Amino acid sequence: MTSVKFFSLFFSVILLTGCASRPVNKQVSTVDDNAGYRFETMHAKAEDQENLVVLAFSGGGTRAAAFSYGVLEFLRNTEMVGPKGKKMRLLDSVGLITGVSGGSFTALSYGLYGDKLFDEYEKRFLKRDVQGEIVSRVLNPVYWPSLSSSGWGRSELAAQLYDEILFEGATFGDLAKRKGPFVVASATDISTGSRFVFNQRVFDTMCSDLSAVPLSRAAAASSAVPVVLSPVTFNNYGGSCGWKPPVWMAPFLDNSNVKRPAARATRSIQAENSLSDSTKKPYLHLVDGGVSDNVGMRGVLDSLELMEALYDTGTSTSLDRIRRVIVFVVNSLSEPKTNWDERERPPDSLTVLLKAAGTPIDHYSYEAVELLKDTSARWNALRKIRDSAAMKTNKDPAIASLMKVPNAEIYTIDVSFKQIKSEEERFYLNQQPTSFVLTDEAVDRLRASAGKIIMASPEFQRLIKDVGVRIPQKND
Repeated sequence: MTSVKFFSLFFSVILLTGCASRPVNKQVSTVDDNAGYRFETMHAKAEDQENLVVLAFSGGGTRAAAFSYGVLEFLRNTEMVGPKGKKMRLLDSVGLITGVSGGSFTALSYGLYGDKLFDEYEKRFLKRDVQGEIVSRVLNPVYWPSLSSSGWGRSELAAQLYDEILFEGATFGDLAKRKGPFVVASATDISTGSRFVFNQRVFDTMCSDLSAVPLSRAAAASSAVPVVLSPVTFNNYGGSCGWKPPVWMAPFLDNSNVKRPAARATRSIQAENSLSDSTKKPYLHLVDGGVSDNVGMRGVLDSLELMEALYDTGTSTSLDRIRRVIVFVVNSLSEPKTNWDERERPPDSLTVLLKAAGTPIDHYSYEAVELLKDTSARWNALRKIRDSAAMKTNKDPAIASLMKVPNAEIYTIDVSFKQIKSEEERFYLNQQPTSFVLTDEAVDRLRASAGKIIMASPEFQRLIKDVGVRIPQKND
């Protein structure tokens, strides 16, 4: 074959690949409040209605994916006394998983595959050079026409890879068919900095159907690190399907209401409601969820505050059934030491930029855990007042309404590197990069450390004492 024929054939192949267009989320003409992927419908399927176990998986590439996977492994091997004295795995009581960036891969994969994940996840994702495969495709001329297309950037290429190696074409419609926990993958709306979550309630506002959205695109959006990866774009059709805010939302959307039912939840709901006018915002450009919430705790705090507000107003009775809210804050954020303050010469600009971006996130992570503990302490204090002798004899209905407090006990279990007692192990894990490739040893040590941290947690020990949690031994 002559060189002319070779290059002619080569460029013909390139042209045949075409300039790819990004996937476009489906528009709907009407909204069905009872259909689609929603927490309400998924929680109704749960076997355990008394205990709500929540897992919050942070970002951090494969490091986060492996660490959160270690938590799932530990919960699979942990038994607790469920409703009517029935023994069940603690994993089976998980009702909600929030995942950000690297943590979203573990969250979405478990939601899709359930126990099957424990047979495949290591080989298919954790112990695989995913980052190298993405780079290889970027450098492959076959993908260049697509990468040069408008709206089809590096994140769409990454989503294509995630679909091939992990999600196998699955969509949120497939998650809705399963009985497992409700999974919330979150990204960041780069134009507003607001947290964007993939659930049908948000897509109702956009007059769109989440059921047809591939899990791979949600994972790609949640992990689209700015600059390194391109934003993931969605169409917004808000205002075209007759969607109206449900009645329970009214107090949260009324800016004149000085008695705000829940400030945190109000802000999230108002951000969602802003999507209802597509004339002002016809497109959403989503990047890494870690920009707005790198621990995945913002959604947990918002949801808990919303549940409390609806319970307080009598709009919802869900907290009447729940006896315990058990939250595992799975935080794989590292804190590598620096020696900057030992030298006169300051660090370079890029290093400062990366540190400046990470430090506020680290502080927010700490504050999120403390806010959850504060909620627990407040509920406990109010219950003591409500159940006191003085309150039992008080017949004033106004006072009684103020004392309406959930009976659920909150357990906040901090699963983070800082809880590791071994300085050597803590140093090793803190040095692992935020990338989508790790050594097999690093993956195994991250998985093993998760269970050790949980077992040493004072809050988990309190749960063992209160509920009768049992970790089966190998010879059982």
